[in-house]
Amino acid sequence: MAKEVLRIANCSGFYGDRLSAAREMVEGGPIDVLTGDYLAELTMMILYKDRQKDPAAGYARTFLRQLEEVLATCVERGIKIVSNAGGLNPGGLAAAVRALANRLGVRVRVAHIEGDDLLPRLAELQAQGHELRHLDKGMPLRDLKAQVVTANAYLGGWGIAEALRRGADVVICPRVTDAALVVGPAAWYFGWARDDWDRLAAAVVAGHIIECGAQCTGGNYSFFREVPNIERIGFPIAEMHEDGSFVITKHPGTGGLVSIGTVTAQLLYEIQGPRYLNPDVTARFDTIQLEQEAADRVRVTGVRGEPPPATTKVCINYLGGFRNSVTFVLTGLDIEEKAAIAQQTLWHLVGGKERFAEVHVDLVRWDRPNPRRNEESFAYLTIAVKDPDPSKVGRAFTNKAIEMALANYPGFFVTSPPTDANPYGVFWPTLVPSELVPHRVVMDDTVIDIAPVRCEGSFSLDVPSPPLPSPPGGEVVQVPLGLIVGARSGDKGGNANVGLWTRRPEAYAWLRQYLTTERFRQLVPEARSLEIERYELPNLLALNFVVRGLLGDGVAASTRMDPQAKSFGEYVRAKVAEIPKALLAE
Repeated sequence: MAKEVLRIANCSGFYGDRLSAAREMVEGGPIDVLTGDYLAELTMMILYKDRQKDPAAGYARTFLRQLEEVLATCVERGIKIVSNAGGLNPGGLAAAVRALANRLGVRVRVAHIEGDDLLPRLAELQAQGHELRHLDKGMPLRDLKAQVVTANAYLGGWGIAEALRRGADVVICPRVTDAALVVGPAAWYFGWARDDWDRLAAAVVAGHIIECGAQCTGGNYSFFREVPNIERIGFPIAEMHEDGSFVITKHPGTGGLVSIGTVTAQLLYEIQGPRYLNPDVTARFDTIQLEQEAADRVRVTGVRGEPPPATTKVCINYLGGFRNSVTFVLTGLDIEEKAAIAQQTLWHLVGGKERFAEVHVDLVRWDRPNPRRNEESFAYLTIAVKDPDPSKVGRAFTNKAIEMALANYPGFFVTSPPTDANPYGVFWPTLVPSELVPHRVVMDDTVIDIAPVRCEGSFSLDVPSPPLPSPPGGEVVQVPLGLIVGARSGDKGGNANVGLWTRRPEAYAWLRQYLTTERFRQLVPEARSLEIERYELPNLLALNFVVRGLLGDGVAASTRMDPQAKSFGEYVRAKVAEIPKALLAE
């Protein structure tokens, strides 16, 4: 008889996460499914570069190292393993897993998923009239004058479910949605139908919460002082129930914290509005209800779902050219004048900034008046250049900066020796009709086609807003927003999102009234000329802002010091706001 609860554990939030996490999750307590998320938009470019060096590569190699420690135990205990570590070469990783199992003397059935790779079909799709327009810029792909190197559609969870139904012990996925790693096992185990929208939506929410590993168990948490044993945070577990409700928890005795706050923070990570689109279902984030059931146990209920969109997102990467940069350290007095001299001299030495396709100059003032130590008098001038010609932005650029060392502003030094040009990729998000994306399971030399989700009878839920108290009035004080507001931020291509949430309805009522789009622009000067979307999630006591174009052309091409906007939320929390004194009393 099947158990009433399916315990789905996560052991990786990105390619490079804690290697021991797989063993910790398998040995730390009972679990039924071990998942790992290894892919991000940047990771696809990394795997492309790996495959250029070795055609047999293209997958997350660290997954094999983790699997070596747990494969035998997982097979013995009946723990299923589902991972998107297959990246650009899921078949290659599946073969490597079989080879590992043979070496370990473990009998294991391995399946892998295919169909996401649309690179060979881009010309065909465009010939059929699909323009593959950039989601943010509106430009058709045919106008791109650059080499496309990857094109991967986001697959859903039904291929995973079918592989598990046919007895797979390990399912290796390519570019599936992060949430699919939970949707597939849950749909398989509980026998959900393809139109069980509410339960599928709940699984998407569970997958979104645990996909980033320790980020939902106290990692990167605004109120980090509340997190016990933060030096060794435990990874998350989603205890799924047949009705779609679930509990987020972690193994007993591990560090970290599972609270309404930590779960809320992760729910706001890299989202847009209340509708969270997925190939299997549209999850309504404005229906999520959170309850602190017990210590390190948050129950999630009430999730509603709508049919998925008729289109599937595709992650295209192309070679943008070559880049390089130099950072001058400016010290003490007359920082602005020293920066001007450094720029004027460098451009003269390299023949003018007009020689480069792109130039980015950023002066960061970390200097203080009357500094107590040498480092407190530093400011940093970074000059970055991009060009299709690597010879322009290579040593011919950085060597000229070094030539200035004894012949320019006083106190001259730079942060690193001369470097050569580096190639960079650019992210191009687009959509294709879902029925044009093949979805296949390969298992035991058999190929099983997975039909796309049909969107017949689409509907839109009417979700009423929960009642809120009136915003508190009275005396206000100018203090940092973060005294009463938590934040989580991240990247989606060239866009950044920041979710801001409060712990009490009174505080949310004030935040909702106070932090309009225009006031957000005033608080964040970098966003003043950019398009900003603002969304309300009163059930989570949260607002979400999406700043379009903040990251330029995406993480691989961005010249920002924080190209993934990981720190953006904490930056916003540091902004001074006029907060009612009554909200600071507790």
